[in-house]
Amino acid sequence: MEPQKFSLQQRGRSLCHALAGLLRFFRSEHNAWLHLAATIVVLVLAMICRLNSTEMVLLVFAVGFVWTAELFNTCIEKTMDFISMEKHPQIKLIKDMAAGAVLVAAITSLIIGLILFIPKIF
Repeated sequence: MEPQKFSLQQRGRSLCHALAGLLRFFRSEHNAWLHLAATIVVLVLAMICRLNSTEMVLLVFAVGFVWTAELFNTCIEKTMDFISMEKHPQIKLIKDMAAGAVLVAAITSLIIGLILFIPKIF
């Protein structure tokens, strides 16, 4: 099988699918709105504290890390629900571990935020 040639039209379709996924994420997941509120607060605080470009890059990576973890967690949860809506200990374990990954991302991002903001505030 030959590799497909590059197509701007196909890339455009891929972008539309990704945007549709994000829109669905915001429509169906309450945590998305909590993450959005936290993101806005963090970015406003970054502007108020006048973070330099290196600090901003770290902050953007931290925020993106949490968003990515939450999106993957949602995908894993939806996949497990598709496989079985019945209570099953292995599915619960998989969902709990995916949620744990989001928690690790959030704690890591919180630590990065504290390292960046505490010296600026105090």
